[in-house]
Order: sequence, then C-alpha cells, then structure tokens
Amino acid sequence: MEFLDVVRRRKTTNGPFRPDPVSWEHQRLLMEVAGRAPSQLNSQPWRFVIVEERDTIEKIARISGDSMTEAMSNGTFFERYKPYFRFSAEEMAEKRSGMLFDKLPAVLRPFTKQVFTPRGQKLMNGLRVPQTLGEENRKLVAGSPLLLGVMLDRSEYRPGELSSFYSVFSMGAAMENVWLSTVELGMGIQFVSFPMEVPGKWAEIESLLQVPDELELMAVYRLGYLPADQVRPAIDWSSHERKKPSQYVFRGTCASPETGWDETPPVP
Repeated sequence: MEFLDVVRRRKTTNGPFRPDPVSWEHQRLLMEVAGRAPSQLNSQPWRFVIVEERDTIEKIARISGDSMTEAMSNGTFFERYKPYFRFSAEEMAEKRSGMLFDKLPAVLRPFTKQVFTPRGQKLMNGLRVPQTLGEENRKLVAGSPLLLGVMLDRSEYRPGELSSFYSVFSMGAAMENVWLSTVELGMGIQFVSFPMEVPGKWAEIESLLQVPDELELMAVYRLGYLPADQVRPAIDWSSHERKKPSQYVFRGTCASPETGWDETPPVP
C-alpha cells in the first residue's frame, strides 16, 4: 500500500533544504490537506500563515538562533529535556525513544558525561558552544524557502475548557496531514521550537507575523525541498528510535501488552 509506505518514511528534517522556492501548487495542496483534517463538530479551528519573504525568514531565524544560544547557555534546555537523552546504543535499544547523544551536533559530543553538571555547563559556555549551536540553528532556519505559522482561533481554543483540547487535537491532525504530504512531494519539514524555550521570544515572532488578538500562534515550521539524495530514503527496520508495539499497544485490557507484532513489520 502506497500510503503505508508514506507513513513509514515520514521523518523530521534536521538538515538543510534546497534553495528552490516551494511552488504555489504545492503550497496550495498542503493547505488543502490541512483543511481536510477532522475537527470537533467541524469547527476547523486552525489558521495558517505562509511566509516566503526573505526578510521575515531572516528575522525569525535570528530569533531562533538567539533562543537556542540562551537556552543552552543557562542550562534550561538540558535540565528540561534530560529524560530524553540516551548516552549509549544499549540504552537506546532498551528504551527506543528520545535522542542518542551521538546524533546531537558534533560540538556537543565531547561533553557527553558532563552535560548535566555545573562543571560541564561552565566548560561549554567557556568554549562558546551555545553560540556555535545558535549560529548553526540560525543558518538552518534562514536557509528555509518557506516558514509556516500555525494558529488556533481563540473562540475555539479556550484553555481550561474541552474546546481547547479539541482544538489542539484537530490542529495535530491537520499538521499530520501536511507532514505526510511532504513525503510524497519530495519535501521536508521541521518544527522551529527554540523560540518557545525562552521568555519573550515567541512574542517577537507573533509581532513579526502580525498575529491578531483573536488568534493564538501555536507553532512555526520550516519547509522546503529535500536534496536529491534524501528524497524518500530507504526504511531502516533495524532502527532503535521507535518503540516496539509491545511497548505501547495493549490487547483487551491495559494489563496485557501486545507481544505478537514486535519482530516482523506487517506486509502491505
């Protein structure tokens, strides 16, 4: 089944895109598939802003890079996400989630054993590692042909009420439609997350995008066409980055893990 192949090949793009602009036809298609996602009572609470202007992209890239530098410098990033780092292939194979430290930027790898200690943080700051990472992040975002801002209608997105859950759930469905469609279009996509990590930075992006009071900016993604050697990569069935079904599927009751699906992926 072709659709199953697309789902299995879906991944986050951590590297650069080709400089080619994203065609109007592909922009239109991505927004159509987003708008066809399910939503509570057909409320369709999502709104999108497509950003191609180089000046705006450069400014958001600078905000993202500065945010990464600050979050890395003051230790909040490592403290917040400590549970998700894996420091050996054995640990990754056991937990099958999070990020193997060897896959982090090369500049961080010498600090594997010290990254969560005051001494390690001081050493990284002294070597200006956060600045190096922030500049790499800035270049990555700045090199994106297109940014996509995702917003929710505040008349539907009301934190503390069920409508808020429904709205976020619907937004997730819309973005998954977009994400899967990029696979077929030879495109990549990545969440621009660091401005959320530092107080005040997200508001700067909201100001740049002129988000009105009746909308809440929920996420920004960078999109573009993948280099030829990265389009539709082969599926690595031996990867330890995904949990086995027995780690997240139960049968009958939550006391009975599904153990029969771990070894061989289903054949279409």
